[in-house]
Amino acid sequence: MFSHIMIGVNDIQTSKKFYDAILATLGHAAGKIDDKGRCFYMTPTGILALTKPINGESACHGNGTTIGFAAETPALADAWHAAGVANGGTGCEDAPGVRSGPAFDLYLAYLRDPDGNKVCALHRVAKA
Repeated sequence: MFSHIMIGVNDIQTSKKFYDAILATLGHAAGKIDDKGRCFYMTPTGILALTKPINGESACHGNGTTIGFAAETPALADAWHAAGVANGGTGCEDAPGVRSGPAFDLYLAYLRDPDGNKVCALHRVAKA
């Protein structure tokens, strides 16, 4: 459904350190900086990009916005969360764990990146 997601950040190197760490836990390579100073994470199914806003203003988080990353297991979601906290992120919402719904259970881990963007690792838990 999505081709790419671009996130506005204030410090590319600080954000690259954070995203390199959390995405490495999910098996993704470190981001690559292009000649315009943007950082790209390329996957077979989409692209995550980090950039300073082109209008020259400070980056700010989107209120109500969450960017979710697929985690193959709850353990990977926990490792993702720990890597984020260790690399400039902060925990938000509840601690990592299962959230139950009527049709499915999700294992979720939430963080704020160094610029306040809310990101999440999500593992779909099979219903018994």
